[in-house]
Order: sequence, then structure tokens, then C-alpha cells
Amino acid sequence: MKHFIYAFALFVCNVLLAPFGHAQTYPNKPVTIIVPLAPGGISDLTARPLAAALSQVTGQSFIVENKPGAGGAMGAAFAANQKPDGYKLLVALTSMLVIPEAEKVAGKQPSYEVNQFIPIAKVSADPVVLLVKADSPWKTMEDFVKDAKNRPGILSYSSSGLFGAIHVPMEMAAQASGIKLIHVPYQSGGQSMAALLGGQVDVTIQAPGVANPHIKSGKIRALATFGNARTKVLSEIPTLKELGYDVEFYIWASLFTQKGTPQDVVTKLRTIVRQAIDE
Repeated sequence: MKHFIYAFALFVCNVLLAPFGHAQTYPNKPVTIIVPLAPGGISDLTARPLAAALSQVTGQSFIVENKPGAGGAMGAAFAANQKPDGYKLLVALTSMLVIPEAEKVAGKQPSYEVNQFIPIAKVSADPVVLLVKADSPWKTMEDFVKDAKNRPGILSYSSSGLFGAIHVPMEMAAQASGIKLIHVPYQSGGQSMAALLGGQVDVTIQAPGVANPHIKSGKIRALATFGNARTKVLSEIPTLKELGYDVEFYIWASLFTQKGTPQDVVTKLRTIVRQAIDE
């Protein structure tokens, strides 16, 4: 009888303490942060310093793993199907919300669903910037639009992939201004930026974090931003709304884990991410 009472008491303790066990030990092994795009873009530039800061806060390794393909769909789908225990995280961009819906509209089975993920934290959010090379003939957005209207389907732009955080706002701007451009997709914002710098395309859109170093170096020129108001960093650059185009688009980078991850691990993740960002 004593053995039964002891065993029953141990069982009750385990059941009651189970929800707290994960958080007390998490993370007790290396954590992978999946980036669904190639290195060099805003998702990669967000994930790497975040991983370093999380490693410092927790004393555990946080490792960035790039899984590019299909504008981010392949990496997000991979992340969605990992074990929901907090050890395979995802840094995704605004395009994460667009891709499944775009696949449905195209009559395809979605690579993943947004409800397969739990949001942990929004790490950054900025209006995107429309860019051309500094030696291009376009000094203003009006110059570019006028030329594009005179040569429909001739000028080209690079993106990080179909339905991505460059493709979508560029098509929004093209529709609002009544121009037609050639879309040239790459595997990341970094590759898209390199295509503009190398002269393979005429224009691109980037997050300020990717664009600013090249603007400061004098290699590229910003024609317009997609925010509701001018940014502090690019205060001299007008918004599309100022120029008469009703377009607004922000690129955010956020951290996610899988649906089904224990709530205490989710809470712990949110706590350590806040600490990492604050420090």
C-alpha cells in the first residue's frame, strides 16, 4: 500500500510539474534559427545578430541555417513541419503571410499555412525603399515613371522571389503608377541588391538596413519610400503617398515557432528574445 501511495504521489507531482519542466531547462541544447532565404537579405541580417544575442543571454548556441527556395516558401514549409519544441525556429518576413494565399489563388496546394506557427516576437519593421543605380538617368520617381511609361515592359526589377517582400510592393507601385516592368526573381534580398549593383536590372526595392550602406557609399540612389511618413534615416526621400501614389508597404522580420510548442517554452522564448533585443 505504501508503494502504491508513493507511486501515485510521484505521478501527481509529475503531472503538476510537467508544464514547468520545459521552461526550466530550455534551451538545454543548440537551437536552430531557419532563414527561408539566401544570405544577404533582411531576414538573414536580422537572424544573425539575433542569434548571437540569444546565445549570449542563454549561454546556449543559436545557429542560423539558410533554406532558400520559392521566395521563402520552402524554408517556411520545412520549419512548419519540425518538432514543436522550440529548437527549430523561423525568422520570416512579411511575405510569409502572402505566399500561402498566393498559392491558393494560383490553384496550388499551399506549401504551409500561417496557423502552423506561433509568433514569438517582431524584431524589426521598416518601410521599403525604391532604388536605382547612382549613375542611372532617373533622378526622381517622376523621371523613372515617365521613362517606364514610354517603354512598357522594357525596364526590369529584381526581387527575392515570387510573392516576396520585394515582388509585392513593386507590383503595387507599378499598378498605382500605371507602368509595366519585367520581374527578375532571385533567392534573397541580398542577391536582388547585387543584381542592381551589377547592372543586371534597372530597379529594386529593399529594406533600409540593406539599402543604407549602398546609399551612403554613393552606389545607388533612393527615389521613394513606401511608408506613411518619411523616415528619419532617409528624411530627404519622399514617400510614394507624397508623390500621389496610394501605396504603403512595410517589411517586418519576426521570429516564430511551431504550433504545439509548449506554452512555457513560448513564454520563455518571448522573455529571452526581449532580453536579447534590449541588451
